[in-house]
Amino acid sequence: MTGSPLTVRPWESPELTSWRRLPMHAVDRRPDGLPLDGAWRFQLLPAPDAPLSEEWAESAVPGCWTMRDTGDLPRYTNWRMPWGEFPPLCPAANPTGVYEREFTVPADWAGRRVALHVGAAESVLIAEVDGRPVGIGKDSHLASEFDITSVVRPGAVSTVRLTVVKWSDATHIEDQDQWWHGGITRSVFLYATDPLWLADVRITAPVDGRLVVDAQVRVADGPLPEGWRVSGRLEGAGGLVPDEEFAERCGRRTRVSDFLGEARLRATVPDVRVWSAETPELYGLTLRLHRPDGSVADTSHHRVGFRTVEITGRDLLINGERVFIRGVNRHDFHPLTGRTVTAAEMRADLETIKRFGFNAVRTSHYPNDPALLDLADELGLYLVDEANIESHHHGLELADDPRYLAAFAERVSRMALRDKNHPSVIVWSLGNESDYGANHDAAAGWLRRYDPTRPLQYEGAAKTDWSSPEVASDILCPMYAPLDEITAHAVSGEQTKPLILCEYSHAMGNSNGTLADHWAAIESTPGLQGGFIWEFWDHGILQRTDDGDGPGRPAGLAGAGAYEDGVTAEGYRWAYGGDFGDTPNDGAFCADGLVFPDRTPKPAMYEHRELAAPVRLSHGPSAGLDGDVRITNAQHFRDLSWLTAQWVLASEEAATRTAPAVLPEVPPGGSAYVPLPDGLLAGPAGDGGEMWLTLRVTTRDDEPWAPRGTEVCTPQIQLRRRYTPAVWSPAGGGDWDEDWAVIGADGLLRHPLLSSPPALSLWRAPTDNDVLGGAADHWRKLGLDRLVREPASVERVGGLVTVRAMYPTAAGAVTHEQVFTPLSGAGLLVEETAVLPEELTDAARVGTVFETVSGLDRMEWYGQGPWETYPDRRAGGPVGHHRASVDRLFTPYLRPQESGGRCGVRSFSLLSEETGDGLTVRLDAPRQVSVTRHRAAALAAATHHDELVPLPHCVVQLDAAHRGLGTASCGPDTLPRYRLGAGTYRWSWTLRPL
Repeated sequence: MTGSPLTVRPWESPELTSWRRLPMHAVDRRPDGLPLDGAWRFQLLPAPDAPLSEEWAESAVPGCWTMRDTGDLPRYTNWRMPWGEFPPLCPAANPTGVYEREFTVPADWAGRRVALHVGAAESVLIAEVDGRPVGIGKDSHLASEFDITSVVRPGAVSTVRLTVVKWSDATHIEDQDQWWHGGITRSVFLYATDPLWLADVRITAPVDGRLVVDAQVRVADGPLPEGWRVSGRLEGAGGLVPDEEFAERCGRRTRVSDFLGEARLRATVPDVRVWSAETPELYGLTLRLHRPDGSVADTSHHRVGFRTVEITGRDLLINGERVFIRGVNRHDFHPLTGRTVTAAEMRADLETIKRFGFNAVRTSHYPNDPALLDLADELGLYLVDEANIESHHHGLELADDPRYLAAFAERVSRMALRDKNHPSVIVWSLGNESDYGANHDAAAGWLRRYDPTRPLQYEGAAKTDWSSPEVASDILCPMYAPLDEITAHAVSGEQTKPLILCEYSHAMGNSNGTLADHWAAIESTPGLQGGFIWEFWDHGILQRTDDGDGPGRPAGLAGAGAYEDGVTAEGYRWAYGGDFGDTPNDGAFCADGLVFPDRTPKPAMYEHRELAAPVRLSHGPSAGLDGDVRITNAQHFRDLSWLTAQWVLASEEAATRTAPAVLPEVPPGGSAYVPLPDGLLAGPAGDGGEMWLTLRVTTRDDEPWAPRGTEVCTPQIQLRRRYTPAVWSPAGGGDWDEDWAVIGADGLLRHPLLSSPPALSLWRAPTDNDVLGGAADHWRKLGLDRLVREPASVERVGGLVTVRAMYPTAAGAVTHEQVFTPLSGAGLLVEETAVLPEELTDAARVGTVFETVSGLDRMEWYGQGPWETYPDRRAGGPVGHHRASVDRLFTPYLRPQESGGRCGVRSFSLLSEETGDGLTVRLDAPRQVSVTRHRAAALAAATHHDELVPLPHCVVQLDAAHRGLGTASCGPDTLPRYRLGAGTYRWSWTLRPL
């Protein structure tokens, strides 16, 4: 292209993917760069062709102008474009940021080649230096580099202007499920090279230790000089040897084409330390480019991980092993800075991911900052590296549109060119949710030829035919496929590829039900190999709520410290779609992560941690108190020597006991039987009731991703299975103490510990899954959210009082019976029965709700915990004695909803921290219990937590049965066995003062 690039409106020219942009490469120039990050002059224009004003503001680079007080606020849509223009057009109202600053090229760069590196800009970048255009780049998640040697003078001051156009033809293929932003989102720097420089380096390091390094060499002016050479040295292995066969085949040591030469070096590493996610062994590699006189013109440093990726039949193999992919999708996100994330924040993300048992990350839906790939290499995570292509709204049109062919191919190829040397990258992805067409096949063809060492995947390629081998995906990677469908496919005899879900278990709100069911199937069914949970982050932007009229602004960096443990301070809230006045929007669908916006783990993270446990515990040949237990190493490559453990024995009646545990020496995949310590079972163990044994496993020493003593998993087995409910002891004479408790003529219990009597409950504040999956609407049509009790009958026989009542619903009346019996010690036995008519299916819960008096602020319970659990998400909550403040029991999902439940509770107490007084409840069987400061109706009515007013007392739910959570906000609902049908439900409980 010649002349000014602005004459063709680059923001509406899909064939123009770049202008004067340098080729992508894998030589890291960051260490020797001249940083240009910091404060830049800034103007936000209403359109790219609008004139500049004389007034400049200041903006940070990197940063999103949408997170600052610029008037252009964040917008959120899931799949639909935020405006109506069809590809390749974009709206005339097109915010355009102009960034400007001065820099001085160091005097000692004289005679060197100078390049400008812009890490990422959303979505069209136009670069100028001293008023002269130097290049254009598209792709909001890969760097653009421009040669500026001819327009700068060493020692002189120059002005760089970066114009960023927010909307463009490229926006149509960047239609990902995240906030729309504008800005320069990654670092900017200058770097200089010798006129003879290393243009690219390619490293092939298979598991057998046979290292091959290919270097490309370029020269700025004229042909390559005779006699240049490349040398290399690998840490612990010495110097690399030139490949003479390669040189001879080329007719000389290098193949010369005027300005480009190639060299190949080899080395064989004996007893090579192999890289995997469990053992991320890295070797330092230094390459040097020598001038003909032997002096060094250029140097490049790399970290090499020896590993092999291959597909054999239906198995994805890492170093020859079929590895379970325990993955999570991750976006670049920060609640204060939007799309801009520092290396320290990326490290915190990946450390959290590792601590909760994940071994893989899909870079949804674009290449991540190179710093993240460096960290994945170091910490040990498998990456599915995904190209920045998603045309969700217009996928059908663009998959075959030749105007976008270059963009598809370039985005895939530039990703591979940059990231090819990272051992963490085990799979390439052609993008996300862009239908399937010729543009994908073209990109796949280039990728297969360029890098045959890795498989590639694309969900859309096999969307309509799971069995076809003739599509542009080596892996069958469906999203949100029902468990029975993937299991049926694996046993059908028609499966031809590994099945690894690219998205599953949608983590929106109180979710991730049936995760244990998925992993039980994956670990037991050949052909199923794992998947990537959607997703890591809740994308809640911190928003000020005290801005007066109109939507509050993003708090930006001024909001640092205004949140903790997932909860915002007064005057702030977590914002989602629509909260900035953005239309159209998709509401809270961006709040679909395993961690809150401040990286606080949600309860589902503990579920995954336990399902991914490297150590498994099971019964030995003879189950019971005197038998051995079986310990299994569930890892693929590592023994258990990096871990230490402790036995924990819990029963309801006796105090919890602990003893040191010695983990056996077992290889990956191996098991061993070990005896329990003699002292662990000595002493009183209750009255013969149930007993639970937990193995608390922690890191023995500091790991790169966790300090010494970090809890890794808590596998548990039941040593004694009989649960002993309370021994009901009626009060002497069977009389009621009416100064303590009384049943009125209306059949309602008046009790000094209760502010609201126990009543039938069939509804919960709808979760996001309930709302989007249709259950909430079903309950509303039945009237379960507004149950009204008809007048009750009260029957008194001695001290026993029976209350019978009917609750009309659209499916027929529910009958409810409560039988009250006074117990000694001011106790009360409540026995309940509810009969749901045949037409009343899939209720939220069947149980009792009551409210306590004020002043009870601590809960102690025996059951599953300490974090929230539900019937279809309970593997992460070991049975034991737990305690927490009532306020901490509540889980602050971004949109208020049912939360804070504990599964398998046998008994609990609510106490005053100040006096120790309170009440205790014992249940007839392990039940679902929740204690909160909010009524279900208040939760359902609120859209954000700043609308909630906590009650001074507790709202208690005791459920005979509770519906599972599922993942129906985007994916399958809970399984049939976790749903509630019609019929008779019985439960009983005792209430006593403490």
